[in-house]
Amino acid sequence: QVQLVESGGGLVQAGGSLRLSCAASGGALGLTTLAMGWFRQPPGKEREFVAAISRSGENTYSPSSVKGRFTISRDNAKNLLYLQMDSLKPEDTAVYYCAGRDSSSGSTYYTRSEKYNYWGQGIQVTVSS
Repeated sequence: QVQLVESGGGLVQAGGSLRLSCAASGGALGLTTLAMGWFRQPPGKEREFVAAISRSGENTYSPSSVKGRFTISRDNAKNLLYLQMDSLKPEDTAVYYCAGRDSSSGSTYYTRSEKYNYWGQGIQVTVSS
């Protein structure tokens, strides 16, 4: 069973940056067999998609709300997933979750939360104005 643990959250001023990390453990081959994604849940709202990356890391996708500001990346050798968040806005305030799913394809990413079967516990990111 894969366990995912997020770190790197906290309080930052608008315009600032944070880098979230997600450490994977417990799987036979670690992060190498998993397509990964980041989601967030703002206060009082539904969970929403933030970014996705294929198992190999060759393909990534993020919605227009964060494109150009957030960058997803991974280091399979270290079993780590990252989300670099720049030019943060108060509306980026949310609990951020990393998610993973077993994938036979090295190039496919997934944007829908129901496609993922492993989830971290979430980490708070607060952006002050």
